[in-house]
Amino acid sequence: MSGIWGYVLRRLLFMVPTLIGIVTIAFVIIQFVPGGPIDQIAARMSGEAASATANFDGSAPSGPTDSGATTSGLPPEVVKELEKLYGFDRPVWERYLKMMGDFATFDLGTSYYKDEKVIDLILSKMPVSVSLGFWTILLTYLISIPLGIRKAVRVGTPFDNWTSFLIIIGYAIPSFLFAILLVVFFAGGNFWNIFPARGLTSDNWDDLSTLGKIGDYFWHITLPVLAISIGSFANLTMLCKNSTLDEINKQYVTTARAKGLGETQVLYGHVFRNAMMIVVAGFPHAFITVLFASSLLIEVIFSLDGIGLLSFEAAMNRDYPVMLGSLFVFSLLGLIANLLGDICYVLVDPRIDFERRDV
Repeated sequence: MSGIWGYVLRRLLFMVPTLIGIVTIAFVIIQFVPGGPIDQIAARMSGEAASATANFDGSAPSGPTDSGATTSGLPPEVVKELEKLYGFDRPVWERYLKMMGDFATFDLGTSYYKDEKVIDLILSKMPVSVSLGFWTILLTYLISIPLGIRKAVRVGTPFDNWTSFLIIIGYAIPSFLFAILLVVFFAGGNFWNIFPARGLTSDNWDDLSTLGKIGDYFWHITLPVLAISIGSFANLTMLCKNSTLDEINKQYVTTARAKGLGETQVLYGHVFRNAMMIVVAGFPHAFITVLFASSLLIEVIFSLDGIGLLSFEAAMNRDYPVMLGSLFVFSLLGLIANLLGDICYVLVDPRIDFERRDV
């Protein structure tokens, strides 16, 4: 096990330049994005709707440090005060160095529009997104792993064929479209009104008993979890099937059968552990993917106030601290998830030697 700790240390050190590169690229791109925070504030103060791509008076949009056409509705002294307030009166390189110094101490800044610390905003939205991610991954693994193994055992049979057909259909349906279908059919659309279409809890949550709160929570989260899970079944099921098939065809399986072991013993005593190695190792990355990538439209459709919705609103409002702070946190969690995936490989298969593995 000594080799793995050296590998973990190298990976942790490698995270530093990786995070710096990701945040730097995002910071540079932001400098060229039209319609900065000053423009957004000018539009709000003039009573016009904010636009993410166009100028409010039809002219070319300005960057975050430009107080030209898009801020023409504000007096110059007000524009200068706003630029000073948000730090746009300082050179770009100075703002960049300050941001990197703050990020090094996990000071992600303060939101321009919510006037709250970015880290507090992210932590306040985390429970909703974590709930969606956890139950989605749990449901996906509980169904896809047994189904993939069953398909491998019965490969080429009608069961394998029609389940593959259903999986492909599910994979082809976007999660947001499936969410809309679920709302139409089961949440007060044109058919049944079985599940709620908004929020994660009911209005009378505080008045419910403990069992009532548990039931209310699962009542609300059922449709969002089903909507996100639909696209995850295909990849994991086929991964389990192909991994199991690959192991079944190896020599040690033939040897086990020759020793008189039954199919169940061979499958779950020998094949299962080796076949599930790649599946188990991919769990951290899969969770992070569901947590930060797959839930944006679902959170919008079901009015769930999570991290995806926070990031979307920050991008639309040009709330740069939230945008960059969220990117920093997501990137860090993604790198940690990949590292945990490698560690899972060792836990499942101790034969893996990290001494010979590059970062």
